[in-house]
Amino acid sequence: QVQLVESGGGLVQTGGSLTLSCSASRSILSFHGMSWYRQAPGQERERVAHITNEGYTIYADFVKGRFTISRDYARNIMYLQMNNLKPEDTAVYYCKAVGVPWGSVGTQVTVSS
Repeated sequence: QVQLVESGGGLVQTGGSLTLSCSASRSILSFHGMSWYRQAPGQERERVAHITNEGYTIYADFVKGRFTISRDYARNIMYLQMNNLKPEDTAVYYCKAVGVPWGSVGTQVTVSS
């Protein structure tokens, strides 16, 4: 069973930055794609960004120009660099790999105004 573990969340002020990490228990080259999702209290889970094995990236409109998704194949880690954070970015952030069931705990990101 593949395990994905998120880290890097925290409390930042509006305009601040955070980098989230998602560590995989096996080679991320085995995944056809990986994504970051987030879920705010009382809201549905939404996809933030996706990266394919070829490195093609897709971003939700609400993070375009502010967030960057990337992967380190040597370390089996996926990242989400988040800049110019806004209070509406407050949520639990989850990573997801294509073909891997949901099951990670997520990491809390809180942006204060």
